[in-house]
Amino acid sequence: MDYKNAGVDIEAGYKAVELMKKYVNSTTRPEVLGGIGGFSGAFSLKSFMNMKKPTLLSGTDGVGTKLKLAFLLDKHDTIGIDCVAMCVNDVACAGGEPLFFLDYIACGKNYPEKIATIVKGVAEGCNQSGCSLIGGETAEMPGFYPEDEYDLAGFSVGIVDEEEMITGKNLKQGNVLIGIKSSGVHSNGFSLVRKIFKMERSYLDTYYDDLGRTLGEALLEPTKIYVKALASIKNAGVKVNACSHITGGGFYENIPRMLKDGCLAKIDKNAVKLPPLFELMQKTGDIDETMMYNTFNCGVGMVLAVDEADVDKTIAAIKTANEDAFVMGSITEGDKGIVIL
Repeated sequence: MDYKNAGVDIEAGYKAVELMKKYVNSTTRPEVLGGIGGFSGAFSLKSFMNMKKPTLLSGTDGVGTKLKLAFLLDKHDTIGIDCVAMCVNDVACAGGEPLFFLDYIACGKNYPEKIATIVKGVAEGCNQSGCSLIGGETAEMPGFYPEDEYDLAGFSVGIVDEEEMITGKNLKQGNVLIGIKSSGVHSNGFSLVRKIFKMERSYLDTYYDDLGRTLGEALLEPTKIYVKALASIKNAGVKVNACSHITGGGFYENIPRMLKDGCLAKIDKNAVKLPPLFELMQKTGDIDETMMYNTFNCGVGMVLAVDEADVDKTIAAIKTANEDAFVMGSITEGDKGIVIL
């Protein structure tokens, strides 16, 4: 009896690491110390010592049950982008610059080519957000996961000068809410998505004219990464007073997280037009409108509050980062929370 007979193939692990090296190396920033394969990742903070109060930010998350679609469609090259996005968007939401990322893949059986494909997506997400993939773990766990399934999670660490953190403390009545469009469902609400649509390959391979692709392709569209958009706003000299990353819980759970007491967010329902994919989900699943806004991002991945005088400059800066944005509401006096009218 040996480890391989027990279900853990050490040689497959070595091969996976070798295959993923080129993807990991493509993310390397000058601050990274050492290379892949060490017991820990090292990152120098020397270049940030000019900050008055350098402050580390962190975010951790997984991809959730969106992975079930990746298994079913046997498509694993973009799911890593989702994992990075869920973490770095939280860091950017607080005004931070993501510095590095680490991933964790747990699988029933280590197929080196599949693991390398997943990491390729992680590296792409890191490149999109300007951070380095400095480490990770692939755990082969036979008997715990089915052989053809895996879980994917990770975390990111970023940095910001404390005085430039987006905390919501400067939020005030009259601020305008700007929404940055999402790329789709992102990585939240898939437990409901999997109830709305048949989880069958032939069903997911159905082409929809309104979507311009198959249903499966639309649902697997990776989560949008907003790091460059937030950086562009900052470089334009705009002060973001509050920011919310629209993840699980949709508008009703996430927008209040950026508010302070006495501030009510009023959302213009006519401004937030449901993209075709969300319309299809609502119709197919017979989902109540309130439940849509309480579960999904409904086409808005990030919400910002800025002074009214900065609206045009903010939208222009977002467009410079190749993202789309629009005015979706305002801040008024009232009990902390949101109303959608």
